Amino acid sequence: MKRLIERSRSVGEVLRWVTQNPGKVSASHYPIALHKLGQLLQQQPGPPAGAGDGRGPAGQVLEQPEFHVLCQAIVSGCAKFDNFSIVNCLYAAAALGLPGESPLVRVLEDESRSRLGRFNQKDVSMVFSSEANNKALEAIFSSQLFYENRQERFIRSMAEWLPRKAENLTPYTMALIAKYVARHRLREPRLLDTIANFLLKRGEQLDSKVIQKLVFPFSRMNYRPSNHGELFPKLEAILEQKAGSSPLATVNILMSMFQLSHFPQTVLHQVFSPGFITNVMSSPYALIVRRYLSLLDAAVELEFREYSGPRLDPRYRVLMFEHALTADEANRKYSYKGLVAEALRQLVGEECYRQDEVLPPGYCTDFLLWINRSGTVLPLSRVPAASRAPPAASPVTVSLRSSVLALTSEVVLSVNDKWHYCQNSDILVGSRAMRDRHLRLLGYCLVQLPYTELEKVSGIEEA
Repeated sequence: MKRLIERSRSVGEVLRWVTQNPGKVSASHYPIALHKLGQLLQQQPGPPAGAGDGRGPAGQVLEQPEFHVLCQAIVSGCAKFDNFSIVNCLYAAAALGLPGESPLVRVLEDESRSRLGRFNQKDVSMVFSSEANNKALEAIFSSQLFYENRQERFIRSMAEWLPRKAENLTPYTMALIAKYVARHRLREPRLLDTIANFLLKRGEQLDSKVIQKLVFPFSRMNYRPSNHGELFPKLEAILEQKAGSSPLATVNILMSMFQLSHFPQTVLHQVFSPGFITNVMSSPYALIVRRYLSLLDAAVELEFREYSGPRLDPRYRVLMFEHALTADEANRKYSYKGLVAEALRQLVGEECYRQDEVLPPGYCTDFLLWINRSGTVLPLSRVPAASRAPPAASPVTVSLRSSVLALTSEVVLSVNDKWHYCQNSDILVGSRAMRDRHLRLLGYCLVQLPYTELEKVSGIEEA
């Protein structure tokens, strides 16, 4: 039957084989028949399947009694079909141009959703490239099982078809996609550019809380979208209007832009203004906003020297982080830091390095060492107090620090584990990249130890 269907030369021939031989037709034959119908229709003149007023070749086929018999057979039996047949019928129905409200498509979509937990990655990808509507995408990205597991092949496939369908998605669905991509550090340019284009077109209608969710993947993946020349100025204009409506979201968006080395001056005037500060200090999230504002203020000092507007009042400055990041703590057993610590202990002694030292403006360093010009590692107890940078380094203290480091240098040894990079990439995530920029600007010598090199090490001697 499979060969007969595939060798058919007309739509009528396909329909006759399938409808007149029900005893010889199995579940696997239905998607083959639908695919073949789609191929034959494409070869006929006139509008494509599902297009126009329904009187073209495709519309005429969809109205034939034999085609309705075929559809009814699928509807009646699909509950007993295997996953492969269900997925391929739905994919073929989409390619054929059947409308989403047709009984066949509705039944196949419902059956697919009920089986999501049993589908493999390829099945999931085919189902959602066939549907790709709000209901379908929201269902999968709201699934905790899906959210907790990285589906790289599905994301790559989605990057192919999402740009064509993104304008029909709701901001809530797009935010779910952005959250998933950021969580799993999936640096897929086409998908990120789709989110950026959605944000560019719909930004004015979105509140700040939604915007922060859509912007976060860019900074997380250290990726400037291809439309950043238009998008960033537009975001600035939106923030100018909405900065006070959701202060925490505003500060989060600013942090994302800072991580991408973009500094919106007019928005900074607002967030460092007395009115904004008074507003956030009386809110339940005052501490977290103070942490972010303190880091933003330090970033202005280090990277945006031409800024001449208001700054954060010194009495509100705090360390951004007081200890290792949550991700580093959670992944400690997978880190190479233990190996490096033992190697340093044997090599230079415990008095010559510090582990997990927090340096202003609040960056946790993996290892801190002090080295003189001849390359000798010195005990940290002999580091002059003047070489410690204050929380908000001023030009005077930076100059003083430079004079001390003319004779000696502090080395930050950075163990870059797998989760510090975008997935399958040598690009550091945005927060880590900004930390490295700032440590260098503060005068530290930064030595990177990437996991790709450390995983080749065999034993403590090699370490």
